[in-house]
Amino acid sequence: MGAGKTTVGRLLARRLHKRFIDSDHEIEARTGVAIPIIFEIEGEAGFRRREAQTIADLTQECPVVMATGGGVVLNPENRANLKGGGFVVYLAASPELLFERTRHDRNRPLLQVADPLGRLRELHAQRDPLYREVADLVVESPGPSAQAVAQFLLRELTRQFPDSEHEASSCNPCA
Repeated sequence: MGAGKTTVGRLLARRLHKRFIDSDHEIEARTGVAIPIIFEIEGEAGFRRREAQTIADLTQECPVVMATGGGVVLNPENRANLKGGGFVVYLAASPELLFERTRHDRNRPLLQVADPLGRLRELHAQRDPLYREVADLVVESPGPSAQAVAQFLLRELTRQFPDSEHEASSCNPCA
């Protein structure tokens, strides 16, 4: 949450000439309502069910670059789908940096609490090991600009898939 997945994903997709999908935006498009409303009506469990179905569907599409919601790794099925469906990038960031990036954003239901920094620390402790488990590549933040991160990822994909001009990764989403 706030690590830059959507910003970097869009830039990378543009450079790879691939379709970009943000799984949270896809959930909103499928339901016709914003994620905070899904949380309000169905709770986090209802949202996570919708998220799992969306991830299962999207990891079958190709060629795409995909940004996922921050909690996607909580579900073992999601982790398996992501790992089996593509080259997974984890944009790692400290809770303090994430707080700075998200503190004015009212569209993050999990942070609508008395102590959002404390909540981010809890989420980070829970999620970081899961992200590292599923990631093919970890990019630590704070780092350079989103443009520089996208360029680094493009170079890394070229290194990982040198003979393919990214065709080996063309059916693989990056999360």
